[in-house]
Amino acid sequence: MILGAEFYLRNNVTIVARELLGKLLVTNIDGQKTSGIITETEAYQGVVDKASHAYGGKLTNRTEVMYRPGGFAYVYLCYGIHSLFNVVTNRKDIPHAVLIRSIAPFEGIEHMLARARKGINAKNIGVGPGKVSKLLGINYGLTGQRLTLDFINKSKQKELTIWIEDLNENPKKSEIEMSPRIGVDYAGDDALLTYRYVYNRK
Repeated sequence: MILGAEFYLRNNVTIVARELLGKLLVTNIDGQKTSGIITETEAYQGVVDKASHAYGGKLTNRTEVMYRPGGFAYVYLCYGIHSLFNVVTNRKDIPHAVLIRSIAPFEGIEHMLARARKGINAKNIGVGPGKVSKLLGINYGLTGQRLTLDFINKSKQKELTIWIEDLNENPKKSEIEMSPRIGVDYAGDDALLTYRYVYNRK
């Protein structure tokens, strides 16, 4: 079942980040359907979070999508190389987002391996946000894509390219590790927030 807008519109981004663990991230790009089970996320709490691109109310052409209602893709280019995929959450004008940091490949693995130029025995193939996007064919040109079927017919977008499904795989509390986010040392005290969630999937 594809997650509806109500999943993303909730006001607590850390809850959304935790509950995305075990969900299935799916893409249908160039006729190739690929998917992976989400195993690592990071929450970013908008204007009050020094690690967020929207900290202090920053609004640019890049971050504009973060101010839309929850249920949009925010994809940005890191170091000019890696496209990083985020899920926009909360209500309009509250720029919360969740970065998807790792997946366990699930469907279309042969296409994923070709995109990553890796062999079938490659380890940790879906660990790291840049790898997530590469495996699933996501690039920063897909920022602003709707992730839900809600109101899809009212936009220029005719069908979903990226979406998230509920597999009814609900990680136990004992299977989830919480820790500070990676690579946000510039954020001062906010770098210490335990907004990173890892699903130690068996």
